[in-house]
Amino acid sequence: MAPSRKIPVAILGATGTVGQRMIELLANHPWFEIAALTGSDRTVGRPYGELVNWKLNDAPPPAIARMIVQPSDSPLDVGIALSALPTDVARTVEPLWAEQVAVCSNASTYRMASDIPLIVPEVNPDHIGMIERQRSERGWKGCLVTNPNCASIGIVMALRPLHDAFGIEKMHVATLQAISGAGYPGVASLDIVDNIIPNIGDGSEEAKIESEPLKLLGSLSDGRMIPASAIISAQVTRVPVVDGHTALLSIKFARRPDPIDAIDALVAFRAPEIVRNLPSAPEFPVIVRSEWDRPQPRRDRDAGRGMSASVGRIRPCPLLDLRMVVLAHNTIRGAAGGALLNAELLVAEGIVS
Repeated sequence: MAPSRKIPVAILGATGTVGQRMIELLANHPWFEIAALTGSDRTVGRPYGELVNWKLNDAPPPAIARMIVQPSDSPLDVGIALSALPTDVARTVEPLWAEQVAVCSNASTYRMASDIPLIVPEVNPDHIGMIERQRSERGWKGCLVTNPNCASIGIVMALRPLHDAFGIEKMHVATLQAISGAGYPGVASLDIVDNIIPNIGDGSEEAKIESEPLKLLGSLSDGRMIPASAIISAQVTRVPVVDGHTALLSIKFARRPDPIDAIDALVAFRAPEIVRNLPSAPEFPVIVRSEWDRPQPRRDRDAGRGMSASVGRIRPCPLLDLRMVVLAHNTIRGAAGGALLNAELLVAEGIVS
């Protein structure tokens, strides 16, 4: 499974907060090494350390700080490209790279395209099978794989074992999303301090949460996606928390479970065999909290090195069947770490060698 030597990786859009988090997660990675960083016209040709507005703890590694930023629209000879590009830039740039390179994207641009896998490795690693169709129809030698919206990832990690055991028919979700999800500089302090903001960004966040889990929980037939038939209603809010997206779920099942049965399914959930030993995979994809007031962002977002989803307050719902609270780290599991784990899956599956 592990490569015989480290695979060179390019980070597209390396100067933003997600790109910075990718750099942090790739430090001393056993399979990958950073070979190139790309940025906007303003940053091209300059040493990364001189131009980046570093927002994480410490500083970028010295070797990375000395690297010269390359243009994003000129594909390089690397094995994998991790994309932290803005949505509008990703639309034109990611296909250019995918013609030759395996691209693991955090952008929303191609998530719902019919031939592009939307992957959470613990949830639907078999959807990698879409790549064969993607290559045959687009003529790419590389590929393009996406990870979901930062709120959708934690939600679907909790839904996978419940859907398998009891069949989800409908769900209402309300999210409490951290300000880091807006990027830097994020939300103005006069808007978010002492406040909660209903709706997020351009208003597409709710649509993403209502559609992406259905693709993730769907099945693959002859390289084509058959989405799950459940109905999801979402309401989103921005809250004054730095990191960690919380989701409040109320779920209707085909077979109504007792809360204990739901807890048992979540506790027993493990990643498929091919995913379990990937370097970034958490030992426990879902961690069930039994305390009356957990999970909480400050206490639980770093579970599983920031890659696990924490679930608590699993109890009957007087309107549907069950209600619960789900929390995941939005910039690690929900962004940079999700793209990195997808890259590791491509290696494990032999798509990248």
